Amino acid sequence: MRLHRNLVFTTIDSLMAIFNEGEYADKVVARALKKDKRWGSHDRKFVAETIYEIVRWKRLYTEIAEVKEPFDRDKIWRIFAVWAVLRGYTLPDWKYFEDTPVRRIKGKFDELTKTRKFRESIPDWMDELGVKELGEEIWTKELAAQNEQAKVILRVNRLKTTKEKLRAILMDLNIETEFHKDYPDALILTERANVFLTDAFKDGLFEVQDASSQLVAYFLDVQPGMRVVDTCAGAGGKTLHLASLMENKGQLIAMDLYESKLKQLKIRAKRNGAFNIEPRVIESSKTIKKLHEKADRVLIDAPCSGLGVLKRNPDSKWKLQPEFIDNIRKVQAEVLENYSKIVKPGGKLVYATCSVLPSENQEQIKHFLSTEIGKEFNFVKDQKVLASESGFDGFYMALLERKNK
Repeated sequence: MRLHRNLVFTTIDSLMAIFNEGEYADKVVARALKKDKRWGSHDRKFVAETIYEIVRWKRLYTEIAEVKEPFDRDKIWRIFAVWAVLRGYTLPDWKYFEDTPVRRIKGKFDELTKTRKFRESIPDWMDELGVKELGEEIWTKELAAQNEQAKVILRVNRLKTTKEKLRAILMDLNIETEFHKDYPDALILTERANVFLTDAFKDGLFEVQDASSQLVAYFLDVQPGMRVVDTCAGAGGKTLHLASLMENKGQLIAMDLYESKLKQLKIRAKRNGAFNIEPRVIESSKTIKKLHEKADRVLIDAPCSGLGVLKRNPDSKWKLQPEFIDNIRKVQAEVLENYSKIVKPGGKLVYATCSVLPSENQEQIKHFLSTEIGKEFNFVKDQKVLASESGFDGFYMALLERKNK
């Protein structure tokens, strides 16, 4: 296998931005892929996957390369050389690869991968936290699953088409998909493809959404004609799924702190043909108070550590800090207490996170049910999804019902 200079240079530039400038990997990759219009799908795949792989295995590769942060350009080249050797590339006679110790790289890899924090490339504190909350066995399996490449999963938009019709449309474009019996709206790509360029996407026939995330809207048990509030809607992945299940009937209020995210939701809703969505910016506590006891269903897709979606966001391993986890738990408790008041008597609430930590999930629900407002709710059921068991993102969701007065 050969390395091509312009592709490698783009990769090096991208890694500099991610590791030194704190930029998000997905944004950097998107920018990198626009760099040269002459690149074919193979070139673009190399750039995207190489960047993500080196970000994912940053700790392991830096240990092997014997470099420490901050990374200058020479250090990034040394990290890249480690990746290339371990991937079986023949190193070209470029100055950057002079004196690369190929045999030592392979020897250090064999030695370091005996230790989990190096093998799975994770910060010490995160490894310790995972063991504390999940135990050695489950955490070890979960980490290995989180280091696998994420599958591309589509969610059919039932407002415009069916799963069977969408599959046939994509098949005509040589994009093969599979159904999964446990995920009624999911189409799983058998090979990665840029589905955003298809007319099917532009016409709103589907959204890209992980299978675990697709479970949440069903868990909320929405029906056409209800008043439903998505309290942490963001750009609206779950909002759009709720609209689809509500068949555009009833009122779906999508709330978020950030107007910019709700603007993205408006664009997506138009493409999806979802007309019952009403975006509302949370400007103050008054925005929430106006809705007290008014909703049949409330979704709290709570802010969280994201430790269930590391395969999708590998750079978050290096961005997260222990104090963030402590702070986010406090935010989760506040959000649950405040937003639960929107549920009317007899109505239902789903609390969901994309974390696998019990302290963000089961323990938050247990604490909430002991509070003054929480005593007005009954616990119905919950579901925890581990990446190591499902093959999809790690997720948690709990269904609560407000008691009739």
